[in-house]
Amino acid sequence: MASIRRTLSPAYQDRTYQNGIASTNSPLSVASPSHKFFTSNGTKYSSPLPASFFSFNAVPFRRFLASAFLQKRKGFRRSFYRCLIFFVVGFFLGIFLFGHVENDVQNHDFSFEIKPPHVNAQLDDGDNRSIKHDVFALNTVSLGVDTQLNYVSRFDFVPRKLLIVITPTYNRALQAYFLNRLGQVLRLVQPPLLWIVVETKAATMETADILRKTGVMYRHVVCERNSTSEKDRGVHQRNAALEHIERHKLDGIVYFADDDNVYSFELFESLREISRFGTWPVAMLAQSKNKAILEGPVCNGSQVIGWHTNEKSRRLRRFHVDMSGFAFNSSILWDPKRWQRRSSHPIRQLDTVKEGFQETTFIEQVVEDESQMEGVPPGCSRILNWHLHLDAHGLAYPRGWMFQKNLDIVLPIK
Repeated sequence: MASIRRTLSPAYQDRTYQNGIASTNSPLSVASPSHKFFTSNGTKYSSPLPASFFSFNAVPFRRFLASAFLQKRKGFRRSFYRCLIFFVVGFFLGIFLFGHVENDVQNHDFSFEIKPPHVNAQLDDGDNRSIKHDVFALNTVSLGVDTQLNYVSRFDFVPRKLLIVITPTYNRALQAYFLNRLGQVLRLVQPPLLWIVVETKAATMETADILRKTGVMYRHVVCERNSTSEKDRGVHQRNAALEHIERHKLDGIVYFADDDNVYSFELFESLREISRFGTWPVAMLAQSKNKAILEGPVCNGSQVIGWHTNEKSRRLRRFHVDMSGFAFNSSILWDPKRWQRRSSHPIRQLDTVKEGFQETTFIEQVVEDESQMEGVPPGCSRILNWHLHLDAHGLAYPRGWMFQKNLDIVLPIK
């Protein structure tokens, strides 16, 4: 924008002003004839603005311009007036020249409708008749999620009880063989099944490695009580597992399965049918290994009416059951009110009784008589597991699971 300020000559610098208005000889004076904002004769200082812009020719406006463009009047007032003038001029120019903006937005300017191109669809049937559609447009697209899911109802699903299998083990020559054999059988049983393996003093890495490889859900428990005899060791290990079940209130069917016994797959499937206490006959190999002994209940259907036993222990034991010949509900351990137990003492095996009497003393804590027992399977006419007395005392077994130097092991010839 061209400036309208005129540089004053030095001759005018010495003239005085009265009341803020220049003298009559000042070029910006109101009465000065030497300077006009509008001239028609092409004077030296003609204004570049059109005549209509200053047509009002008001005296107050001229005084305002004169005070704004005086050379000697410096300071804040001159800067403020100049900025105000330029702001007002720019404001009006912006309004009148660029003020018209097309802000009318039609509804069809923004559309979220998806329309695919038109296609021709032809439907042919067996009678060679066809229906032609020249217009096939998709007006709307639904992006919602279909909440109506088609569920296939299964009426054959029956929730299974948890099987809690307790196995005490210790370091011996055939331990790896026994654990692997039992683990492979438990692997075939339908879940849920929990295998509680109990060791003495500390949990060995070799046992933990075997348990991981079987693929069975397990818990590796340690019995801290040290026992020298084999009888007491098994009693304390089973009590450690019972304490673990009672502390965590595991709900299922508890079964004592030693690792040196032989079990059928059908046995574990039959355990889930037990409500309180179930028992069945077990075939045992005698110590002399020349005959088998049958020990367990005599059943009429699922009702226990008698016992298979030998003459030696017939009058001494109340219940003639092997340790692997019964199973019971785990809630009996931690919920005595449910089963109306008279005593609230923990149910444990006793190490103070003679060998062979741990079973009957333990069962006496769980049930009162045969009326609270169930025969498994109905009729008790099948042998589902064998108790084999397999010892490995004659085998050389070094410390640990691996032979460090195989040539150093000498086996005597018998």
